[in-house]
Amino acid sequence: MVTAEKYTFEQGLHGSWEVGKGKFRRLTWLLSSAGFRDRYSCLSWMPRFETQKSPMAPYHIRQYQDSDHKSVVDVFTKGMEEHIPSTFRHMLMLPRTLLLLLGVPLALVLVSGSWLLAVVCIFFLLLLLRFLAGQPWKEYVATCLRTDMADITKSYLNAHGSFWVAESGNQVVGIVAALPVKDPPSGRKQLQLFRLSVSSQHRGQGIAKALVRTVLQFARDQGYTDVVLETSTLQQGAMTLYLGMGFQKTGQRFLTMFWRLVGIRTIQLKYPFPSA
Repeated sequence: MVTAEKYTFEQGLHGSWEVGKGKFRRLTWLLSSAGFRDRYSCLSWMPRFETQKSPMAPYHIRQYQDSDHKSVVDVFTKGMEEHIPSTFRHMLMLPRTLLLLLGVPLALVLVSGSWLLAVVCIFFLLLLLRFLAGQPWKEYVATCLRTDMADITKSYLNAHGSFWVAESGNQVVGIVAALPVKDPPSGRKQLQLFRLSVSSQHRGQGIAKALVRTVLQFARDQGYTDVVLETSTLQQGAMTLYLGMGFQKTGQRFLTMFWRLVGIRTIQLKYPFPSA
């Protein structure tokens, strides 16, 4: 014999699964009224299927102000240091690195007969590689902070270029800069894009694309024929963005001997305006 209480529970359960999350609250209420929640405490954490989607935070792009300097340096520094792990992973996959990580410990085992010494050797080799992967990026940041990023107004705004920030919630979340190319090809007037970076918490909102469009519009208004820039083969996200916006590859080079040794090239890109 089915009691009214049991029947109510079964009907509630059946109806809840049929209509989905809108009726799930009814099921939990029926369970509570039937004494099940108190009896089976694990039901106290049953989900309510209430999801809150965070809307994209609004942002706007404006020209740099001196009061932005600390925030700008923070965005730039963190953006550059994010490339250290990917550089380390790239170095680990190089054949010469694998040979080093296997050959040196094996030689130690053959000489000393100690596997523990070989493990310790691998550990220190990995530490050395991690240091080498980070050092060029840290040196690059330090150089920029001593030169153009030390006085942004002087380096960009007062040098016929510009520097923009993307601001969201009274916080600088993205940056980009531009300067005229000193010795462009004959018959061309070129603007070079620098320092594009977006805070990791605000990516995926189109901020980087909006910053690049700001540079392109500035160049068009000032009568430039091309916008040029350089990026590395490690920065695949940036490469995808630039190529998707119409930039064209024009060349590649190794900036230093270190980058040549690890096989990381600098890619040169150009955006020619149709009327040029």
